[in-house]
Amino acid sequence: MTLSIVIPNYNGESLLKKNLPKIFDELKDFESVETEVIVVDDASTDDSLLVLNELARDHNIKVLLSEKNLGFSPTVNKGVKAASGEIIILLNTDICPEKGFLEPLLSHFKDDEKVFAVGCLDKSIEGGKTVMRGRGLGEWKRGFLVHRRGEVNRDDTLWVSGGSGAFKKTIWERLGGLNELFTPFYWEDIDISYRALKSGYKVLFEPKSVVIHEHEKGAIKAKYSDFQIKTIAYKNQFIFVWENADSSLIVSHILWLPYHKIKALFRFDWAFFLGFLSALLLMPKVLSKRHEVQKIFIKNDAEVIKELS
Repeated sequence: MTLSIVIPNYNGESLLKKNLPKIFDELKDFESVETEVIVVDDASTDDSLLVLNELARDHNIKVLLSEKNLGFSPTVNKGVKAASGEIIILLNTDICPEKGFLEPLLSHFKDDEKVFAVGCLDKSIEGGKTVMRGRGLGEWKRGFLVHRRGEVNRDDTLWVSGGSGAFKKTIWERLGGLNELFTPFYWEDIDISYRALKSGYKVLFEPKSVVIHEHEKGAIKAKYSDFQIKTIAYKNQFIFVWENADSSLIVSHILWLPYHKIKALFRFDWAFFLGFLSALLLMPKVLSKRHEVQKIFIKNDAEVIKELS
């Protein structure tokens, strides 16, 4: 088994200093395994490259550069494409791995060719509190997939986070990687995990692989306003449905839209309408992607959700 750790970076100067050395400490236990660390810099404006050059004096780091800021999906896809490993570990710069997090992740890929992705137990720092995340659940409700945090006492999950998970590269390529229509961020990891599940692959959660996630120090909060983040999340929620849902759910989605629009209007939730229009402008590309992904689906939406119930 060969291993590539891919880290997308945008203005993560301080986080790189803090977290990258801990990743290299973890790799010391895998000297018999061919490993590499790839950092894809998404046109940072801080001193990220200086930090990477300093770290490269003591560690083997492959740095890929983007000439302009592209967002999460294109940046990760670029790193995975350049990776030589059979297993890809995706880690955001605001992720700090705890000792021994790699071995439990990798163990799932050794005996089961159907395993596509395995997620970490995410100790998420939110408002000064630690919330245990990493296992996701969801249900189709009123025309949308509504997702939520699941309890971390089982190994099944609806998705693996693109910021702290392991992925099998051959299946990643078969699925076409992250959908770049979700740029700049959100829903892309749910999307690829869901496509994997509908295509008959396994998506798992490993509670023994622990990482600390300092959400509030990540690039998204630093660059985007709450309104922008909310608008992007709505846009991508629409794209997810239009791309992945079975025909019967698309009909349900259309019938429920007036309800959601009226509800948003009464809440003065203008981000909902802006997100809908942003998704609508991408409709030709969404339909093209839908035509592509539906060809490899062997399960319907009800089967996927039932297996997690």
